[in-house]
Amino acid sequence: MTRLRTSVTDLLGLDLPIIQAGMSWASSSSALPLAVSNSGGLGVVAAGPMRLPDLTRVLDDMAAGTDRPWAVNLPLYRAGADEVIDLLLARRPPVLIASQGGPRRYLDRFHAVGTRCLHVVAGVSHALKASAAGVDGLVVVGAEAGGHPPPGMVTTQVLVRAVVSAAPSIPVIASGGVADGAGLAAMLALGAGAAQFGTRFLASSEATVHRSYQEAVLAAGVDDTRTVGRGLGVIRALSNDFTAQMAELEASGAEESLRRKVFQASSLKDAALHGDVAAGKVEAGQSAGLISEILPAAEIVSRITEEYAAAVRRLPQFEG
Repeated sequence: MTRLRTSVTDLLGLDLPIIQAGMSWASSSSALPLAVSNSGGLGVVAAGPMRLPDLTRVLDDMAAGTDRPWAVNLPLYRAGADEVIDLLLARRPPVLIASQGGPRRYLDRFHAVGTRCLHVVAGVSHALKASAAGVDGLVVVGAEAGGHPPPGMVTTQVLVRAVVSAAPSIPVIASGGVADGAGLAAMLALGAGAAQFGTRFLASSEATVHRSYQEAVLAAGVDDTRTVGRGLGVIRALSNDFTAQMAELEASGAEESLRRKVFQASSLKDAALHGDVAAGKVEAGQSAGLISEILPAAEIVSRITEEYAAAVRRLPQFEG
């Protein structure tokens, strides 16, 4: 198998610095993360929306389906997070990717069972705090990302470079706006040790989302997402009836109670599982505009690898 050695592949035991994002309903089964891990990258199970029995079954599938590293993504704000932590401690996943909370809540316990711990950050100050707490690596999310972008809306290029400069000794995974091998090359050039791909793997054969959701991603251009939810937990999603209504309320200065009512009436589940791409939250990144087809996850990994090599060859070399 082709190998590309970086700080992140050394840390996690990967062949390739390609991380599949933990995307709620899209990777709440074993199919997508198994395909990515078995292709040399890091497949990630999304524990956020899963009930404990379902998560238990998926963890069993992962352990049986690969001898390669894999991860579980856990948003620490989810209901029942402590019970999920207890389950994961018993199952000892190779890697934990945690977000939306402080690392001291879980770090020592997972290190004690041999799990590598990555923490999602959206700013330099958060990165420094997580690094000081002792996490093994950082996932740095820029404004282009789907789902929950950073509050300051700093681009991935600027934020990754700032974090790498401020905390040069900790491995960094860049996330947001990356859909192909050229994007991976750009992130490694900034000093990251890997790139995280979310929207690209949404458009995979193994992603457990409604076909209408995937078709909406394929139809989108790079300027067809918008951020809504100011003061409520900003999300980046494809433009549709829901985002238009939210944008109108925000522009008119509507009271928070009304904005919250509209925001909460729409859900990611409606779009991802039921295919309501008009009124649901069709969370996706700006990189949707770089994606034109649904492919098996293994082929996506292979193409990213080939595109990376081609991008590096295209770079001009010094003369003399």
